[in-house]
Amino acid sequence: MNSLRVVLITGISGSGKSVALRLLEDSGYTCVDNLPVRFLSEFIASVRDSTVKLVAVAIDARSPDEIDELPGVITALRAMGTSLRVVFLEADDETLIARYSESRRRHPLSDRIAAEGITASLEQCIAMERELLEDLRNQEHVIDTSGLSPGQLRAWVRDLVQADRTPLLITFESFAFKQGVPRDADLMFDVRCLPNPHYDKDLRPLTGRDKPVADWLASFDECGQMIDDIETFIRKWLPHYTEDTRSYLTVAIGCTGGQHRSVYVVESLARRFEGHEHTLVRHRNQVEVG
Repeated sequence: MNSLRVVLITGISGSGKSVALRLLEDSGYTCVDNLPVRFLSEFIASVRDSTVKLVAVAIDARSPDEIDELPGVITALRAMGTSLRVVFLEADDETLIARYSESRRRHPLSDRIAAEGITASLEQCIAMERELLEDLRNQEHVIDTSGLSPGQLRAWVRDLVQADRTPLLITFESFAFKQGVPRDADLMFDVRCLPNPHYDKDLRPLTGRDKPVADWLASFDECGQMIDDIETFIRKWLPHYTEDTRSYLTVAIGCTGGQHRSVYVVESLARRFEGHEHTLVRHRNQVEVG
């Protein structure tokens, strides 16, 4: 029997679904964009016994009358044994508005709202879309694309879809408070209270991945204590997240610039959780290969 793997790309319009879908197409996936929800089960059934092994489907609020049915369809497909990974992309309002301004595109809900005799601003369309997709967002893996380059987004999506589906996938993500708190965080820890390598001119251009910075931070007892406490918290509550049938847990670690302390703590935690079935590491303010 064909071992079919399906990736569903969804989320807020303007959050990068086209970038993600092109990455999957380049990676050998058979891709379908804007598939109506009512056809998803039928489409997957049609390719299940074919030679196609990798399928990616994009579904969003362009079919608003059906989108509220998508969480139930996903649950049913998984109950039937379908290997289905869902990636929910979103971004903050400021980023979305800027992207629409640059592309000069209309929001996909604009015409539907206009057909009801209502004139809605871009901000109102975005708010309506968030409401339509809230249930779906709450049950799937979220990537906040605010401030991400296309290369970063491609790398993050590639890492996610290549991960084997496990009872709980833990993602450790560093970020910069000065750039805002990421919307995809399930747990968030502030490490700005730790000693800051930024004030050492030799360490300033480096990152928390570099040995001189890591050695410098490791020399302070409070750094080890902070990592110990975060690890203890996660290990204590991880079984409860698993019992909640959660598939993903994103742990965000923030410092001022997202370059030194948060990166070091994320890398340290990832090493400590190597025994977990699967973990991912993301550095929101670091350049990644796309």
